[in-house]
Amino acid sequence: MLTTDRDRVLLERLNCHPRLRARMESLLAVVENAAGDCAKADAAERWVIDELRQMGNEALTAWADVGWRWRWPTRSRTGGRAEKNSTGTPPLVRSR
Repeated sequence: MLTTDRDRVLLERLNCHPRLRARMESLLAVVENAAGDCAKADAAERWVIDELRQMGNEALTAWADVGWRWRWPTRSRTGGRAEKNSTGTPPLVRSR
């Protein structure tokens, strides 16, 4: 099997996230039915759904672990919202 640059890059990226890589390998095991556990479609469906939920959790955890590094310097004490510098517009004075 020839390895392309895309394959190499994908493998390098997965190696940076070992928990996500383990989930991907587990999902592939479901697809290949490596353990022989999924004789029926409903068992395979439950297994895939469980693996995808866990993979989503791992992906969001990895995102949070890495994401704070690029977001942190831009955050202000207002949580990213712009502060108002004005106290508002003064009311108009009406003559009688």
